[in-house]
Amino acid sequence: MILPIYTYGQPVLRKVAQDVDPSDASLPQLISDMYETLDNAGGVGLAAPQIGKSIRVVVIDLDVLKDEFPEYKGFRHVFVNPHIIEADDKEKETLEEGCLSIPGLSENVTRPKRIHVTYLDDDFQPHDEWVDGYLARVMQHEFDHLEGVMYVDRVSPLRKQLIRNKLRGIMQGKFRCGYRVKTIHKK
Repeated sequence: MILPIYTYGQPVLRKVAQDVDPSDASLPQLISDMYETLDNAGGVGLAAPQIGKSIRVVVIDLDVLKDEFPEYKGFRHVFVNPHIIEADDKEKETLEEGCLSIPGLSENVTRPKRIHVTYLDDDFQPHDEWVDGYLARVMQHEFDHLEGVMYVDRVSPLRKQLIRNKLRGIMQGKFRCGYRVKTIHKK
């Protein structure tokens, strides 16, 4: 089922998400719905808070980028109870990021190129690994959602001031996008 994506201003996007019990019988359906929602919206990642659930579940589909990043052909993974253990701050990279919860806006964000993460996969097997490259960036963006952080929180204070009106417009429902959303704006 395609679920509405919660947009900037929704309180759930600012909460720290809770670990989920892998034995929860509703989890497989939720993961399936998240993939369907992600596919419908045309994104590369979706965190449970973006569909109104304050739990630590993320789906990432990098197969859509296989022409630019051939190493991600077929890459479609779920991350249950993910946590960033540490970031290697020796090398950072600044790239443009967008977010399904902030339609029509993108900004440059600087992030570490390499991170140490723990998570459970779709078979609920534990993983403890270092991740680098574009996947590390997407994981950081999506895992930030689980901490109540959005990418616009990571832009410079000047940029944040410059985009303030656009963010206010999103909160007021003044935007267009090609997927279902849930805004705080009352029509």
